Amino acid sequence: MATIYDIAKKTGFSITTVSKVLNNYSDVSDKTRKKIIEAVNEVGYYPNSNARTLTTKKSWSLGVVFVEDSGKGIEHPFFSAVIESFKKSVEKSGYDLLFASNRIGHEEKSYLDHFLYRGVDGVVVVCSILNDPDVEKLVQSNIPTVVIDLDSPESSVVYSDNYYGSELAVDHLYSLGHRKIAHIHGDKNEFAGVHRLEGYIKAMNKHGLSLKDEHIVDGGYFSFLGGQEAMKALLKCVDRPTAVYVAGDFMALGAINEIQKAQLKVPEDISVIGFDDIQMSKYMSPALTTIRQDTELIGKTAANLLIEQINDKKKRAMSVKIPVSLIERDSCKPLKNN
Repeated sequence: MATIYDIAKKTGFSITTVSKVLNNYSDVSDKTRKKIIEAVNEVGYYPNSNARTLTTKKSWSLGVVFVEDSGKGIEHPFFSAVIESFKKSVEKSGYDLLFASNRIGHEEKSYLDHFLYRGVDGVVVVCSILNDPDVEKLVQSNIPTVVIDLDSPESSVVYSDNYYGSELAVDHLYSLGHRKIAHIHGDKNEFAGVHRLEGYIKAMNKHGLSLKDEHIVDGGYFSFLGGQEAMKALLKCVDRPTAVYVAGDFMALGAINEIQKAQLKVPEDISVIGFDDIQMSKYMSPALTTIRQDTELIGKTAANLLIEQINDKKKRAMSVKIPVSLIERDSCKPLKNN
């Protein structure tokens, strides 16, 4: 097996210079880096992880935690897209991902205990639940952390602009002539659910539209079934809404399914707009108008914030709000006879 000494001998550079290239140090010229990387590929060199850890004082592993109540975890298209972007970004810097478990052997452990045991360099937390005690314990520790989809004064955080997203949704429906705009919101224990509901209320007030209690329905944990059940309630309203802003695409799909089961049409009878822009949204019938979260930018931003903390050996608490955008498709149309 080739060693670092073989690379040094082949290129004529010192072991220190070769080591700097292998460990992604910046104080090496591009020409030198290129020559060393070519030699690495030619001889088939694979760095020993234990030796690398001893040299750099890093484990080169990052912890990943999912905390949400839908039960989908990484299967959820939003979460999986964000983590894929995060993974691609940190891999470029030489890091591997370690997904959390609340058990070590046969003992239950907190996330903090787990990652201290594993010796990770930092942790990314994808969390939508407010005030989770295990997450709070983790972000209050000295381990560099970045939290996605939640706000925290004790950690770096990255999240979409939920307020503005709700405003975009209501503005779009208002521009189409709708005045009876209902809202299916997410669970009030979830960060996105709370902020999107508050954004909806603010946008309705901005346009001077009536906020009726019967038009604001809890869709639960952003599920298809939650959207169905919430839409059932809206369809029973005496003053039925002409449009519905749904706080998540999965719920929106459930709402559309329920509307169609009631022998009504989307958007002819009721316009529907979602939030997320999951991949299936553009393939359903009708294709869903929605608010797009930039999952690639969220993941990349979280990766950069975490690696900066690790490299600087200093934990930071800063907040980055990622812009959202309106994606117009076929599930909304102008209201007739307005």
